[in-house]
Amino acid sequence: MKNILVVGGAGYIGSHTAKVLEEKGYTPVIYDNLTKGHKKAVRGYTFIKGDLGDKKKLAKVFAKHQIDAVMHFAAFTEVGESVLNPSKYYENNFCKVINLLDAMREANIKYFVFSSTAATFGEPIMEYIDENHPQKPINPYGSSKLMVETALKDYDTAYGLKSVCLRYFNACGAHPSGKIGESHSNESHLIPLVFQAALGKRDSIKIFGTDYPTTDGTCIRDYVHVCDLAAAHIAALEKMAETGGSDQYNLGTGSGYSVKQIIDMVKKVTGLEIKIEYGQRRAGDPAVLVASSEKARKILGWFPQYDLENIIKTVYKWEQKRKY
Repeated sequence: MKNILVVGGAGYIGSHTAKVLEEKGYTPVIYDNLTKGHKKAVRGYTFIKGDLGDKKKLAKVFAKHQIDAVMHFAAFTEVGESVLNPSKYYENNFCKVINLLDAMREANIKYFVFSSTAATFGEPIMEYIDENHPQKPINPYGSSKLMVETALKDYDTAYGLKSVCLRYFNACGAHPSGKIGESHSNESHLIPLVFQAALGKRDSIKIFGTDYPTTDGTCIRDYVHVCDLAAAHIAALEKMAETGGSDQYNLGTGSGYSVKQIIDMVKKVTGLEIKIEYGQRRAGDPAVLVASSEKARKILGWFPQYDLENIIKTVYKWEQKRKY
């Protein structure tokens, strides 16, 4: 395999995966409607502006660029918004993925890497969430991703379309070069919001809920560096091609950090003060989400390279020189 279509490749995780693909000798081809992505994040790559609802355009792209495999990063990901507007999430995160899979079938493309989410598990019933944990999502975002996972199993059985579902926890960090990083028009992710408060781009950081059953009352999440996630996508693609089988993996560091701990680490790395406000819990937010990645470590040979302090250092470098 050489030519990889990176759907949503101008977005946060997609753009970092494209860069790591190139570093590994692949040729990434970017397909993005730029609803959330940034064209500046994929300078130097073949870029096609297009929507997953356009099956004719997809067919032309598959033929022209001789695509060997597809990686999907084009989902909407905001839990709160999904609760308020589920139609938007089911249409983009499920219906359009089915359209993509059907276009792949028609082009005889057999390999698909799907960015899924820990949100498919819902409220955890064990300390470390492995692949056998029940999948009972508690918000439409998680439900839309689980629907795709279910469809992929059926597409494998019926059509032989092989897939890998990567359920990762909280993606974070920036490329160590500082040239690309996380940039959303309406930012909702914790670490960039904390940096905005630290750098004076917003008045404060708001903590949603301080009465969770955790050590300090705030939510705990497993934060995984975006370049570690990119490496996992490539390892999963290569394993799928090697074995000819579909699979699912949870991706995380196995360590959870609370909202307050993240704020404290940003203070430590930057030396800046951060004003905090407190609010009520948000609908659909579990108290703790921490991964067990033993399967990915054993089968893919994947081991995260970034700890929390180094994650925060890459974000600080990006925030100081960001261009988009």
